[in-house]
Amino acid sequence: MGVIFEPTNNDNNPRLLEDFIEKAGGCAVIDGGFATQLELHGASIKDPLWSALCLINNPHLISKVHLEYLEAGADIIVTSSYQATLPGFISRGLSLEQGEKLLEKSVKLATDARDVFWESVNKIDDHTYNRALVAASIGSYGAYLADGSEYSGNYGENVDMNKLKDFHRRRLQVLVAAGPDLLAFETIPNKLETQAIVELLEEENVQIPSWICYSSVDGVNAPSGESFADCLEVINTSRRIAAVGINCAPPQFVHSLVQKFKELTEKVIVVYPNSGEIWDGIAKKWMPSKCFNDDKFKVLATRWRDSGAKLIGGCCRTTPSTVRGLSKVLKNTSLARN
Repeated sequence: MGVIFEPTNNDNNPRLLEDFIEKAGGCAVIDGGFATQLELHGASIKDPLWSALCLINNPHLISKVHLEYLEAGADIIVTSSYQATLPGFISRGLSLEQGEKLLEKSVKLATDARDVFWESVNKIDDHTYNRALVAASIGSYGAYLADGSEYSGNYGENVDMNKLKDFHRRRLQVLVAAGPDLLAFETIPNKLETQAIVELLEEENVQIPSWICYSSVDGVNAPSGESFADCLEVINTSRRIAAVGINCAPPQFVHSLVQKFKELTEKVIVVYPNSGEIWDGIAKKWMPSKCFNDDKFKVLATRWRDSGAKLIGGCCRTTPSTVRGLSKVLKNTSLARN
């Protein structure tokens, strides 16, 4: 029988996430690439809203992808709200209220999928699944701009702390009110946005545990070129940030970054890199990797775990097959489907 963990967000318990990880066996598995699966199922997401476009056009596909990752063994599923922003929805002609409803919908689709899945597998006496947590995805300001600046951290001289807090505030309020178990701030590229998030969580008195993840283009520093030591110095002051780590970076960067983060923080370390495929910006397509596949990803993931990562999953171009492999090697389980 798997683990049932009922989070209580009535007070900000810094050990809430750690307790879940411990009950899940010491390492919890996050889901994988969302847009990858949506496209596989026929969704067209070549749009500034990216996968969030399916909140408008194909919500049933979002539910389908959540269920696929749950079946594969994900302990945490991430909502389809990474690029779902109120300014983005308004630019498509939606009202503010309609945009807020779509943000709420992203959480409801995930929690409903989790509850339906748990009800179905809980009828099986010897299943090895855990009752998954739902993390509400909050993409960086650069993700909203859709100009690649989440991988450079170059927001321009007109973007300051107040502008970033204003950008994130209402989306944060709506997502928190929708009732996720966790908040996932993803592909944060610089210290400025880190500070804005930390201050905003405090100003809004957010009681839901959060994580902040960075990408890295050189395997050493944040995308902005700032050191992770500088960025994590800000995070270490916050009791509202439960975990910190790396997402949407090449898998070959992760091991050394986990080791570095272990030296810099006592927070839980979370990693969910890309598949290892390379994005061809000219051809506008992913180029297959000869060095990485699901088997290689599994081997690397055990090294990340052994180095101190406690939340491990996949980002772009990873699939339920990737997550199924991670669940087997990281949690020593044997899910029904190979």
